[in-house]
Amino acid sequence: MSRLVHSVFAGWFVILSFVDVVALADELPIVRGVEAQPLKAQVKRVAEALDFLGEPLSKEQQAALDKAVANMNADDAIEAIQKALDPRCLAGVNINPESRVKVARGPAAAQLVEQGWRTFLVKVHNEGGVTADLRATSPNAAPLYTRSTSSPNPRPTVRPEDVPNRWMDVQVFNNQPLVAKLSGLDLEYRIVQIYSRDKGKREATIGFNVGQGTQDIGFRNEVAILFECEPAVRVKLSVLDDDGTPTTGQFVFRDSHNRVYPSQSRRLAPDLFFHAQIYRGDGEEVLLPPGKYEVTYNRGPEYVYLKKTITVPAAAEHRESFRVKRWIKLADLGWISGDHHVHAAGCADRKST
Repeated sequence: MSRLVHSVFAGWFVILSFVDVVALADELPIVRGVEAQPLKAQVKRVAEALDFLGEPLSKEQQAALDKAVANMNADDAIEAIQKALDPRCLAGVNINPESRVKVARGPAAAQLVEQGWRTFLVKVHNEGGVTADLRATSPNAAPLYTRSTSSPNPRPTVRPEDVPNRWMDVQVFNNQPLVAKLSGLDLEYRIVQIYSRDKGKREATIGFNVGQGTQDIGFRNEVAILFECEPAVRVKLSVLDDDGTPTTGQFVFRDSHNRVYPSQSRRLAPDLFFHAQIYRGDGEEVLLPPGKYEVTYNRGPEYVYLKKTITVPAAAEHRESFRVKRWIKLADLGWISGDHHVHAAGCADRKST
């Protein structure tokens, strides 16, 4: 009996040890010997960019980052910054002194949303001091079509059987407040955005490089990632004015992770990228994955801001009702707006007027 117990215990020890190894397999190594001041400046811009993109750091992550940036001990600050941001990294990129790039899977959960974008961090250990663009590529993001040539019988370049595997798009975000190219610092963080056409489990091969010929040998600049793509639900909105008539309102949808929907930087008109709200009229819709959302809604200066928590079920379609509320109706007091184009916060092309 004692031998049996010992064998069972030993077996569980091996299994638990293996689980621990797996759990730690995607943790990225801590980079040391970095200049603290430029790293602190860079990660503050990264946090600002995440907020601008509608996928901010969590309160806990932001607090840990603020504490790390305020730490006057350079070595401790550098390590604390990495511990705060590494959990958001989908991949770690190493650029060796010969400018060769290799990629490792990071600890961030590989979760996407159907017909939408997700934002991740990429940790860059830049031993080569490279100051080129960081580029992301994937065969799963190849074009679904190509422009035809002038030939009367052009040869097809995309076969029907290629289409199911080309289910995603991947883009490195290099706009303000970030700088377009790598800084050359030993360590910095970049942002990558990924779009999913589909729902369900989808595998993608994602590679990084800093220019032609910089890929490391043996496919080491690529990493295969199995994504879980949440389904999108068509949420149809009933939008009523204070008097019960159908109208249009502005809405900010945030999930439990404080992420804004739809993704701010990848919106199509009439939704605008430079603010969190979107505009929807009565009977129009928004795509949301199943889950809970806090919705802030309004209709302009004469209305109060209201909040509502909604739960989107796992269904093809869902309906939600919103009724805006006035605090004043200036037309009843004899006031009529004569300005059809108000820039309350100013506008760059109106500075001279």
